[in-house]
Amino acid sequence: MSCGFLAEVACLWEATARKVGNVHPSRSFGDLEYMQFVMSAAAIRPMFESADERPVGKLVLEAVEATRNRVASNTNLGILLMLAPLASSRPLDEVLATLSIEDAECVYRAIRLANPGGLGDAPEQDVRDAPTVTLLEAMKLAADRDLIARQYANGFADVFDFGVPAFLDAFAKFGSVEAAIVDSQLRWMAKFPDSLIARKNGPAVAEDVRRRAAAALELGGIATAEGRAAGVALDGHLRSDGNKLNPGTTADLIAACLFVALRENKIAPSAPFRWNAPDWV
Repeated sequence: MSCGFLAEVACLWEATARKVGNVHPSRSFGDLEYMQFVMSAAAIRPMFESADERPVGKLVLEAVEATRNRVASNTNLGILLMLAPLASSRPLDEVLATLSIEDAECVYRAIRLANPGGLGDAPEQDVRDAPTVTLLEAMKLAADRDLIARQYANGFADVFDFGVPAFLDAFAKFGSVEAAIVDSQLRWMAKFPDSLIARKNGPAVAEDVRRRAAAALELGGIATAEGRAAGVALDGHLRSDGNKLNPGTTADLIAACLFVALRENKIAPSAPFRWNAPDWV
């Protein structure tokens, strides 16, 4: 199966699962609906079909441009930053080691075009300025405050060592892709404060959300009625003030895990998706 098809499937799975605090088929934000994510997933497929023909930065930029030609909001910048290095047929460590200043220039342009929420100012290599370091070096500078940048800095260790196993373990336990995504979302959120929440609201708020996710897991997570009730309460909390508490970075990380699992043939695109949980969000 082609890289473009698997990238599209990963994006569709991530957007369709009823994750807490995110857009999905029955939940929207004021300026963002589920269908925009569907259109975005289709928009990036052609770029990823020929990912090896594009440097990482160019792949991100062209995919953001294709997305913005179809939707008016940022739906997938973080996903593209995660998937672009993973889409290469070369070893990941080689891809990361050969990232260039030109890659950084393209990614900076893509970020400005996508205009993600809570961008703020960076003390070094701000995306509003021309980069003077490689994309990998720029990501290392942001790794302590951004989980996506952290993946570049640590060779995507959190994806391969934590996220993918968490998803596959949950799929083996629950038997559906959606349940596995929801379960792994709670596990990501309980382990790492979400970067987007932190950028929009500050680290204390992000830590509070992390503790709430951990509390839901302590009650059994989605495997128990008590854990699901805590998850529903968390969803309500995350939606209580517009989309300011949207755990968007966690969603990007999950999309990367899904892509890896699909690319490595650890799960099939035809795997059962729907989770029958009437007491969920």
